[in-house]
Amino acid sequence: MKIIKRNGSEVTFDISKIENAIRAANEEVAAPERLTEREIKFASLNVTDECMEAGHTVTVEEVQDLVEDQLMGLHHFEVARKYIIYRYVQSQKRHKNTTDDKILALIECNNEEVKQENSNKNPTVVSVQRDYMAGEVSKDLTMRELLPADIVEAHNEGIIHFHDSDYFAQHMHNCDLINLEDMLQNGTVISGTLIERPHSFSTACNIATQIIAQVASCQYGGQSISLTHLAPFVDVSRKKIRRQVEAEMEAIDAHPGEEKVNQIVEKRLRDEVARGIQTIQYQVVTLMTTNGQAPFITVFMYLNEAKNEQEKADLALCIEEMLKQRYQGVKNEAGVWITPAFPKLIYVLEEDNVREGTPYFYLTKLAAKCTAKRMVPDYISEKKMREYKLSKGETEGNGDCYTCMGCRSFLTPDRSGNGFDNVANAGNYEPGKPKYYGRFNQGVVTINLVDVALSAHQDMDEFWKIFDERLELCHRALRCRHERLLGTTSDAAPILWQYGALARLKKGEKIDKLLYGGYSTISLGYAGLYECVKAMTGHSHTDKEATPFALAVMQRMNDKCTEWKTAENIDYSLYGTPLESTTYKFAKCLQRRFGIIPGITDKGYITNSYHVHVTEEIDAFTKLKFESEFQRLSPGGAISYVEVPNMQDNLEAVISVMQYIYDHIMYAELNTKSDYCQVCGYDGEIKIVEDDGKLVWECPHCGNRDQSKMNVARRTCGYIGTQFWNQGRTEEIRDRVLHL
Repeated sequence: MKIIKRNGSEVTFDISKIENAIRAANEEVAAPERLTEREIKFASLNVTDECMEAGHTVTVEEVQDLVEDQLMGLHHFEVARKYIIYRYVQSQKRHKNTTDDKILALIECNNEEVKQENSNKNPTVVSVQRDYMAGEVSKDLTMRELLPADIVEAHNEGIIHFHDSDYFAQHMHNCDLINLEDMLQNGTVISGTLIERPHSFSTACNIATQIIAQVASCQYGGQSISLTHLAPFVDVSRKKIRRQVEAEMEAIDAHPGEEKVNQIVEKRLRDEVARGIQTIQYQVVTLMTTNGQAPFITVFMYLNEAKNEQEKADLALCIEEMLKQRYQGVKNEAGVWITPAFPKLIYVLEEDNVREGTPYFYLTKLAAKCTAKRMVPDYISEKKMREYKLSKGETEGNGDCYTCMGCRSFLTPDRSGNGFDNVANAGNYEPGKPKYYGRFNQGVVTINLVDVALSAHQDMDEFWKIFDERLELCHRALRCRHERLLGTTSDAAPILWQYGALARLKKGEKIDKLLYGGYSTISLGYAGLYECVKAMTGHSHTDKEATPFALAVMQRMNDKCTEWKTAENIDYSLYGTPLESTTYKFAKCLQRRFGIIPGITDKGYITNSYHVHVTEEIDAFTKLKFESEFQRLSPGGAISYVEVPNMQDNLEAVISVMQYIYDHIMYAELNTKSDYCQVCGYDGEIKIVEDDGKLVWECPHCGNRDQSKMNVARRTCGYIGTQFWNQGRTEEIRDRVLHL
């Protein structure tokens, strides 16, 4: 069995250290108050048993909490008091400077918490280590100097989570929708070099990848681009190729006829589209940004976004090629085709592609094939989104359809009704048209709903009182995020604020006007609705008796966002937090504060956002229908999923789920598995097994447990992870039941 030390390193559990610590406290009290040697052994063995049954690798702090519980349980209160005082004194000594130890541990790859913090970062790579080192310094500054003490305490206790504190010291924002159309059509500047409008599709794709890399290095969240913004360059290349072909025919005095010339042009055009899409796919996978990982990029594929029929047909060509290449995958170091994490793909289900007989159903069938093998694309229902997302003056069913920023964070609809009067000075401003590209999110703070419920002890009046207090705490923490961005000048990130990605402001101009009026959003995150409802009602939120309470909790958070927005002219929005490493942190904090409560705190994770618990038996269609009610109440971001087995031989079922998504829920995905063992070549599911109290990945064919010699891709929180996960998230992945 292992234990995680305070600096994050992982060592073998040693019961003698527990015994010695108890003996030291024992010596501090009078003889009549002391434990016997038998009691010391008894308490130490009980702590050991609880650590083994925890379901995750425990930390030193958790072990010490358990020791205190044992001493209290044996009624040796004076010994317990001495032990607590000893802990406090040692804590004060460590508090002087723990940052150095953490940095040194991560450099030597001994910091298990940091190593498993991000499933798409390899912590052995120096660029990742450099980012983590900077992050530790930023966290230290943030917690000591930049945030109020009560917010820091609430964050440390797992009552709330102040996201991305490793970037908070700098004036950086979260995620965004790149205005790629403006940058390609009207030019941009990269590293002091003017980039003019490209003269071919392949060049446009190459420029797009450079923009993606630059944007990723100037923010800490996800970004999204639309294939629609690249589609016009297909016709630019078509005309260029036609001129070339005609010149070639003239040079050899050939007259093949218009039909033959068209065939040659379209053949060469398809080749160029394939090269351009390949550039996006491979550049994104192989680019390394300043934070040590590939850019977190989402590619949006929406046919009805095209401006005319020619552009729509060319966009379909791009979508087809994107899906084909993603289905093929990328080669790993052994030359085997595997599933990459990025770019994340989103395919919009529309009236003219969702059913057999519609013009673009062939693309939907290709998307289903790709999903069954590579877990992407994810699906947005144009029908449902246009019901939910209504800009000023729009009516239900005639609203807007647009992509999320990265994995799930959605902008609020355009409440200006006029593209915010082009406050960002975009070159592609269209008066009267709702604006989404060029907008962004300021940051996230998440409330732990489970802690609210357990703190209320099933007293409903107390629950709503505590809930409001915690929401106000989140509000103040979000104000810290907002105020950290106030006063930022466009010079801080020229690609974002001066050269079109988000705005075209003047040098030295402050971005403040983009932080108000709804141009950008700021997110109140939430986690653990299932456990919250279970703690208060004794039932899952899928139970008809408990569902109204669950919906009331969601409505209360929405009401608060509306209240803050009205008072401050800032678009607060409710966001279903993805919870990658935070699910483990929240679970550990809950266990420390409330102990092990069956069905609520007995896991190494809590449930993401409003989701049905991963262990709950429910079919795919019932799950999607149920969660659609909650997704509508999570306007700042949400995604639902169904867990499915290998569906490559049952594409009809995949398409049935997609069609159900179109009719019932705005944004959803299908989770399957995509693994490869580099030792034996096994390409089935790599399993999770327990070894000495720790969850590890193992090839069921050859027994390989070396993570560096296997490729495992799992949907983590709306996106695919490929660098493995902490113990809490690994436990959650293991516990998932199939819905189909």
